[in-house]
Amino acid sequence: MRYRPTNTEPEDQRLGRYVPNDWSHVEHFPITELSPAERPVRRPVVIGVNWYREMDNPEQDGTSGEFFIAKGGAGSLTTIRGGHCVCLEPGGEPDREAWHGFYDQGREGACVGFGWSRCMTILNDQLYSARWLWDRAKEIDEWPETNPGDSDGTSVRAAAQILVDSGHVDWSDSLSGHDHVARAEYKPDSTDGLTTYRWATTVEEVHQTLDNKRADQLGAVPILNSWGTSYPQRVWLPDDVLDRLIAEDGEIAIPTDR
Repeated sequence: MRYRPTNTEPEDQRLGRYVPNDWSHVEHFPITELSPAERPVRRPVVIGVNWYREMDNPEQDGTSGEFFIAKGGAGSLTTIRGGHCVCLEPGGEPDREAWHGFYDQGREGACVGFGWSRCMTILNDQLYSARWLWDRAKEIDEWPETNPGDSDGTSVRAAAQILVDSGHVDWSDSLSGHDHVARAEYKPDSTDGLTTYRWATTVEEVHQTLDNKRADQLGAVPILNSWGTSYPQRVWLPDDVLDRLIAEDGEIAIPTDR
């Protein structure tokens, strides 16, 4: 399926987040509808954004020692390679090293399932079947050409709605190697899902939700990618780049029920 806005196939199959055609979810359910006291803090955030060439190869900063992507800032971005979904890590660095290796999407366009599952793992301290979530999201998204069993992606909103409607599926080693036919028989647990979620539209709202002191110091947000241990567990995306990505049809989802 062609990726909007490039109107081409994603350069990398892993870049499987698609841009919604309907933005009523962001317009009707912004995080700003909650009072400051009601807004969640120190929570993971799930983002679906354009992925540029400059994000592929993290660079280690000589001063902080941290790995950055698009380190040159928003003005350095050149070519959109597709769309990607990732989880942003809240303060306290709750993501575990073992989760880094577990949430490896391989070469499939399953990033939305993996980004949301990494988020739910941080919230619930439980591993989940990311490909099951990817399958189910493609069944309800707005694109009839996306279906379980193909390598197409989906939207951040579609997977979030599955988590609200059905919950999630706990992972066990017995599920390893299953295809989409076997995954269709999984029974989700509603207590492992979401009750509500909302949408951020500014970098400031993202930082307020993450409550991550290191992020505030660096002027960047920590991305937990799903490309296996060959990619750093935690990379930093400069705030001005995130601001540009939000303006370029970025979906910025915040779980608000915990």
